[in-house]
Amino acid sequence: MTKTALVTGASRGIGLETVRRFIHNSEDITTIVMFARKSSDFDEAVEELRASSPVGRKIVTRYVDVGDRDSLHENLESVHEEVGNIDILVNNAGYTNPVPLQQAEIDDFEKTMNVNVYAPFLIVKWLLNHGNVFKLIVNIASTAGMNGRSGWLTYSASKAAVINMSQVMREELAIYGTRVVCLSPGRTATALRRTLAPEEDPSTIMQPEHVARVIETFTSPVGRFIDSENVVVRQ
Repeated sequence: MTKTALVTGASRGIGLETVRRFIHNSEDITTIVMFARKSSDFDEAVEELRASSPVGRKIVTRYVDVGDRDSLHENLESVHEEVGNIDILVNNAGYTNPVPLQQAEIDDFEKTMNVNVYAPFLIVKWLLNHGNVFKLIVNIASTAGMNGRSGWLTYSASKAAVINMSQVMREELAIYGTRVVCLSPGRTATALRRTLAPEEDPSTIMQPEHVARVIETFTSPVGRFIDSENVVVRQ
């Protein structure tokens, strides 16, 4: 049975590598929906993926800032009409602006929560309310959500919320046969990580494709045997 996957934050990093693995390695994921903000990175990635994808794969793209609720709802409706049921959802889009507590602005804190917490909630809720039945939801949290980090207050708080939200989703959606995975990567060489740790050498830490391989494992037949309470991925 063929499946449809939706990945947010799909223009680069973990999101893009997850899409790439779905396209090239999965036999049953035949439609992949990519949500990302409009950028040259996104356009170039989509062009490359379409040129290299095997026969029978469908790539659907939308320019979406998941922190913009009106845009998010409009694009969810559009995609739902085009592809139907979303079987696999990867809530990967993330945002942060790391500053000390006394310098944090409430508007920026709200933006962090909008992208990192409210968007995954709204996507799941909107699709559920429109009859969608998920097979798998993967929420990307962070080890920073397990232990607060100095200078990362807004990011750490948002990712702690993702971990707890995932626990509730797992319990409430089990009745529908939906598996909910919370994945907490450690240091990963993404653009977001460069914002958090600009002095760090990205070649010395985990790469996005390593996390994407773990996500791919959860979509495979063996994925249901892995305890998904909060999966930590780090070197």
